[in-house]
Amino acid sequence: MALSSVAAFWALAALLVAVPGPDWAFVLSSGARTPTVVPAVGGIVLGYAGVTVAVAAGIGALVARSPAALTALTAAGGSYLIWLGTGALVRKPSHAGAGLRSGGAASPLETLARGIGVSALNPKGLLLFLALLPQFTSARWDWPLAAQLALLGLVFMLTCAVFYLCLGSFARRVLQARPLAAGLLTRFSGAAMAVVGALLLIDRFILR
Repeated sequence: MALSSVAAFWALAALLVAVPGPDWAFVLSSGARTPTVVPAVGGIVLGYAGVTVAVAAGIGALVARSPAALTALTAAGGSYLIWLGTGALVRKPSHAGAGLRSGGAASPLETLARGIGVSALNPKGLLLFLALLPQFTSARWDWPLAAQLALLGLVFMLTCAVFYLCLGSFARRVLQARPLAAGLLTRFSGAAMAVVGALLLIDRFILR
């Protein structure tokens, strides 16, 4: 596989990861509420690992060609984002000065599971992988197509891991001594996730 193709894909992947979206909102919300962002980022990365496997195995293309399957995925993903966002909006600190030490913070395992859902259940993420990854592969190379897709997926996941670890850690450092700001960011991030989830459902069930 040509190194130039991998480098070109990495540049595009870095640009896409840097664009705010539900992943951003989830990582920022976790950074404001939990002692470490590693479970949140790990969940996001594992979710994309699942998407990569689906695309490399040809499952993603089958889902994309099936209106019923894509509708079900959209309904699940949109509803999940709305559920997460609403939970962040209505969650109340258990004591004064809460924020990073909020008693309502999820456990690391719960945060990991939620992160997997955020990225794995995002139908636009699946469609993006289906449209993007094949553009950087070629039948002329010695590598099997599935291996090429897996490598590009790994590049995307590593880019996500580095960027979101930096983003979440920065948010924690900035908000650690500012519990009020941490609470506001949590609610803003929750609202962002809920809005994205609602837009997914509107786009699929109302505008089509």
